[in-house]
Amino acid sequence: MNSGRRFPLITYCSLITLYFLLSSCSPQTPPSLQTSLLIYRFSPPALLEYAPDLRLLREIPFPLPPNCGLFDLFPAPTGPFLLLELNCPRGQTVLLLDLETGSSSQPFPNADSHFLAWQSDGRAAYLKVDSLGNPRILRAFVDGRQDTLSLPEFTYDLAALPNSRDFIFTLSRGLGYGSELSLASNDGRRVTLLYSDPSHYLSFARFSPDGKQIAFIKIPDTQTPFTVGELWLMNADGSNPHKLADADTGHGYAADWSPDGTRIAYVVRENPADPQADVSSEALISNIYIVEVASGQITPLTSFEQGYAETPHWSPQGNMLAFTVVANGRMSVFIADAASGEVKPLETEPACCPAWMRK
Repeated sequence: MNSGRRFPLITYCSLITLYFLLSSCSPQTPPSLQTSLLIYRFSPPALLEYAPDLRLLREIPFPLPPNCGLFDLFPAPTGPFLLLELNCPRGQTVLLLDLETGSSSQPFPNADSHFLAWQSDGRAAYLKVDSLGNPRILRAFVDGRQDTLSLPEFTYDLAALPNSRDFIFTLSRGLGYGSELSLASNDGRRVTLLYSDPSHYLSFARFSPDGKQIAFIKIPDTQTPFTVGELWLMNADGSNPHKLADADTGHGYAADWSPDGTRIAYVVRENPADPQADVSSEALISNIYIVEVASGQITPLTSFEQGYAETPHWSPQGNMLAFTVVANGRMSVFIADAASGEVKPLETEPACCPAWMRK
């Protein structure tokens, strides 16, 4: 005889049902995202996709429109979408590329358009459009929908708060007026001023990965095209603003947070006393530096003696940085190992604009 205890049938069925209910409600581990590095090669024209170990995975033929030059690549925070900003005869324009299907579209084809930021979920991008006609901030969704945000037409920079629909934006009313940085919620309908500076443009304000701090570049409010400015840091509520380091300004180089939020990579001009570098990018000599956020310790990452390094981009794992170097009129893409400091070229054919994808 089996002396084991038997459960009544209804109890047994209830336990099975409860098990499946709990299983379906318990947190599921999200699928891991695949990381790759994209760069643009000019001849023959193609997007090159590299694996995390820098093996070339594929080439995606992608000629630019006639008479247009590439300004930069902007990948969505997650997903297969990539925005390309182009300099064309009728002004800057933005193209949306789906790397899974290979399809491309122009979110705003009727006038100039400038990329500002991706929405934090990667489902839409913020653009400034029609700057010379009816300037406004547009949100363009990857499914083709669009809406206009209630932001001042003087807005020139924007960054999304991680895991949120809130964002910060920066505006200036013109030369000599400085600028101000504000937090926007409810799609821009509720605005809180965080910081203002009457003698500087506040540029490339970016949240730390945890959303608790904001790093930004201060550019002197002068008519000098390319100047030496400063990298600043403050809390996300605008408190405790302070300078971290001197930084190159005027060229459009943003600082970039490491994925763990402990370091910031940025561009430093090495010849600040050269007046030619104030007016000509060809005279600029610059390198990538890294600052430790907690201690303020600054370490040079590269040591180029000619040419200039552009905006650095941390890999999602935080183990390397990718950036463009321009020397003797030639653009190349370099990789730097964050631990060892080793710097090496990745693509020496004319190429630019590294962008890390997570999809």
